[in-house]
Amino acid sequence: MAWRPSSVRAVDRPPVRRADQTLRGRHAEDGPRRASDVVDQVVVVDRARAPYRAGLLALREGPILERVVRGLRELPDVLLVDATGLDHPRRAGLAIHLGAVTGVPSVGATHRPLVAVGTLPAPVRGATSPAALDGRIVGQWTCTKTGARPVLAHAGWRTDPDTAAALVLAVSTLAARTPVPLQEARRVAREARTLGR
Repeated sequence: MAWRPSSVRAVDRPPVRRADQTLRGRHAEDGPRRASDVVDQVVVVDRARAPYRAGLLALREGPILERVVRGLRELPDVLLVDATGLDHPRRAGLAIHLGAVTGVPSVGATHRPLVAVGTLPAPVRGATSPAALDGRIVGQWTCTKTGARPVLAHAGWRTDPDTAAALVLAVSTLAARTPVPLQEARRVAREARTLGR
């Protein structure tokens, strides 16, 4: 991933800091992604300004995630967000908001739908099936690991459900259900919380 710094003012905001490692790795044609494929990581230490309310995650966490994106050295081709896209009561989840604010195409990946419905695909890596909302396909159930429950790949900002499914599968490994970038983000967040105590 890569980002260009923005001209966001840092008044009354905790600093953005580089994660302790910058990793580079193999290309997509070499096989499933691994942690070593991560080219940049940023940690923003901050607190959400409001309590959690269903359907309002973009308002709560969006500003912090935007700072993370803008702290990267280069803009990536696409953002992978642990959030919904079109699968939202107002058809605009956090994946869409973050993509629109940063101008980067985005895809959401979650373990369950917010309001969309659809039949799960066979538990075989690469299998997909549509998830729909009011008759419109908004995501693709995508089996990333044989024998595991699929994840829902959400169409986000300037992406469609098929692109979302292809991306989620491309950045997943045979060993885990969750795509590698989301695993790495969770690991780095846990380490930052531990160090901040």
